[in-house]
Amino acid sequence: MTSLIDCNPHSEALGYSFSQPTGAGVKEHSFYPYTDNGGSTLGITGSDFAILAGDTRSTSGYNINSRYVPKVFKIGGDEETGEGAHIILSVVGFAADGNALKERLDAVVKMYKYQHGKPMSVRACAQRLSTILYQKRFFPYYVHAILAGLDEEGKGALYSYDPVGSYEREQCRAAGAAASLIMPFLDNQVNFKNQYIPGSGEGHALEARKPEPLPRTSVEQLVRDAFTSAVERHIEVGDGLQMMVITAEGIEEVYHPLKKD
Repeated sequence: MTSLIDCNPHSEALGYSFSQPTGAGVKEHSFYPYTDNGGSTLGITGSDFAILAGDTRSTSGYNINSRYVPKVFKIGGDEETGEGAHIILSVVGFAADGNALKERLDAVVKMYKYQHGKPMSVRACAQRLSTILYQKRFFPYYVHAILAGLDEEGKGALYSYDPVGSYEREQCRAAGAAASLIMPFLDNQVNFKNQYIPGSGEGHALEARKPEPLPRTSVEQLVRDAFTSAVERHIEVGDGLQMMVITAEGIEEVYHPLKKD
């Protein structure tokens, strides 16, 4: 007697054939853990100071999540007041990854001070941040980080990073949504690109102007001008400008309002 149930699970008689298309269409399921929360940051160094600044708008697509989400943080200081910090960090991109990176670096700097009895230098912190980012290169922090402080000679030091830890020391750097608008401005006004000394020659023989550290008042005005211009052209930047200035006396935080539309 023929068995009423075929033991073959792929039996066509029971409609289990995988060679024939089913009625439902093929649907791909995927998981993407990142999002871009907008905003921009920039950093500029001087002879005895460094400035990091960022806007305070947080977005998701065309939606504004919040009008006050800081992107610049004090590293290694008191939890509440930030007292004792001597390094500042800016992060822009995915806000959750930025907060996680900030918390991890803050813990590393504090542990170094407890273990060695002295604060970590900005150069050592820059190397350590590179290692932290590189350790997560297969599932990276989705942020563009900029680290600032004063070096061993008391000069402003600025380090910019890609998401997997490659970094370099620079005099100025912009990151985030409006970086393509701000960076050419900084190249011209801070790095003196395409600036020449009048009367030094004719045509292509003009002598290029050499970069030199700018005074603090000029740098602060450049930062305000850069963000004031960026908010006119970029919807992911706006609401407020948070600026931190690090000097030998400590870290000063300044806030300026920006456009809210």
